[in-house]
Amino acid sequence: MGDSQPELSSQLDEELGLAAAAAKALVYQYIQLEVANNVAWLTMNRPPYNVLTADMMLEMARAIDGLRDERSVRVIVLQAAPGCTAFSAGVAVEDSRPERAFQTLEAMQAVFNGFLETSKPVITVINGPAIGGGCELAALGDIIVATPKARFAQPEVRLGVFPPLAAVILPHVIGYKRSLEMIFTGETLTAEDALRLGLVSRVVPEEKLVDEVKTILAKIVDQSAPVLAMAKRVLYDTIGMPLDGALKKSVNIYLNQLMELEDAQEGLPAAIEKRKPVWKNR
Repeated sequence: MGDSQPELSSQLDEELGLAAAAAKALVYQYIQLEVANNVAWLTMNRPPYNVLTADMMLEMARAIDGLRDERSVRVIVLQAAPGCTAFSAGVAVEDSRPERAFQTLEAMQAVFNGFLETSKPVITVINGPAIGGGCELAALGDIIVATPKARFAQPEVRLGVFPPLAAVILPHVIGYKRSLEMIFTGETLTAEDALRLGLVSRVVPEEKLVDEVKTILAKIVDQSAPVLAMAKRVLYDTIGMPLDGALKKSVNIYLNQLMELEDAQEGLPAAIEKRKPVWKNR
């Protein structure tokens, strides 16, 4: 995906906020962060397998935190660097030892909380194996685009442990029975298996991956940022709630927050007048 990543301009766009500028200015050892055209490209760059260390995950957490409240960034794309043969092969052996468990899980939680708490849509691009912690990380994407080269597995049970984050996340993504089978057996899923189970949003040929991601980004960036944020908040905040409570929460946000937005007052007139809406993102 080297040719798909935007080249950084010598200066940030005038509207680029301080938080995104600060995040971009940080020097990272294991990741790359590029911000352009309302998209933040978060690239894992620890070739060849993007093995996750506590230090690498803390870098990711800092990058996400710096982008969380930046209104000029509409979408976050998580991907592997072109030189990597895997999306991520999971947590490093040295950081999986019992004496490192606390520090490693703390770093993992920082990354996962960052992705779960950000109001921005997250697109995860998988063009190789996503194993263990890499699979857990992939599952956090709101939209997951994969190629036939993608593989997904939670093999921790074979090492005498279980995947603590996948045990919580996967049931919401693919259901409890399928999650139990995936965790109990440690077996690998192909990209097509993952698509059938709902773990992956779409599978495209490798040669079409760049265009597919660009198409999705164009559609999302074209929308109102606060409306996207509210929609994501409703979907995530109502997970596991009884239907009546979830509906009440959704309606409350719609009436008392969404209807207060200027963009909510722009959409319908634009449709009636058959013109493209002019979002003010407020």
